[in-house]
Amino acid sequence: MANAIDIENLTKEYATGFGPFRSVRRALDRLTLNVAPGECMAFLGANGAGKSTTIKVIVGLVFPTSGRVRIMGRDAQDALARRSLGYLPEQPNFYDHLTALELVEMAARLQGMDGKSARRSAEDSLARARLASEHWDRRLRHFSKGMLQRVGLAQALLGDPEIIILDEPMSGLDPIGRRDVRDIINDLRARGATVFFSTHILADAEALADRVCVIERGSLKFLGTTSDLQLRVARSVPMEVVFAAEDAKGLSAALRSAGYAVTEMATSVRLRVASEADVDAVLALARTKHARLISIHQASSSLEALFEEERQPQGRSHVAS
Repeated sequence: MANAIDIENLTKEYATGFGPFRSVRRALDRLTLNVAPGECMAFLGANGAGKSTTIKVIVGLVFPTSGRVRIMGRDAQDALARRSLGYLPEQPNFYDHLTALELVEMAARLQGMDGKSARRSAEDSLARARLASEHWDRRLRHFSKGMLQRVGLAQALLGDPEIIILDEPMSGLDPIGRRDVRDIINDLRARGATVFFSTHILADAEALADRVCVIERGSLKFLGTTSDLQLRVARSVPMEVVFAAEDAKGLSAALRSAGYAVTEMATSVRLRVASEADVDAVLALARTKHARLISIHQASSSLEALFEEERQPQGRSHVAS
């Protein structure tokens, strides 16, 4: 059986500037990955990593410079391949003079459905997207960000496509909206659909995905399960140690002399360390100053911060935030 999505050595370059100032920016650099039928894959990366460019190539909105993308064994540029896709862009723009039902029904007609079938399909999709029926006849210009996102999801779900492509589906949503979108994705998984969604938030991947693909600067950085990703993050993110000390200045001076960057307060000292060996070292120093350990825990970090840490030279000293 063919993979739902196959990406092979995908490269995309954009020309910028004019004349002697002309240059080429590489948005994707030989990216290769595959998504199995029925799989939910999270596509992660910092802002500007190339997530949206990859998705636009998959759905046929952008042509690759080199490499290829196949959908269910067909070239992504083949119109027949795209019939199996549902797509929600990161920033959908709708005709805001239409109502939610009118917009989704129009999209159904563009897929070739007749009048009655288009209406039934639009109503079913709006219900699956969890937009309350009392809002179906409201004009879109009066919708909130979360409500518009549900309309976009309803459009993507028309015709019950085999593969759903979602570009930052939870961006800008409040906690209730994020929960609803997560529930919709879980419903799609239960139906056996393939879901490929981009995000820069690790928690979304951990909650939903079977596997995670992480890209940085258009290249593959990681491909594996969410457990594998959590382990990698745990190894990459520093530990934060907090001490209570009557002589906070003396403890801070000793830690700085040993090469650690610290944050000093009136009666406490906070610092970040890279390894368990560093934890032992700072504990030994703290005992000489009669300091008391308050806490030690893995410092939280966004995906962008994790990538930034990976690009920095390795060392034991970390600037405290």
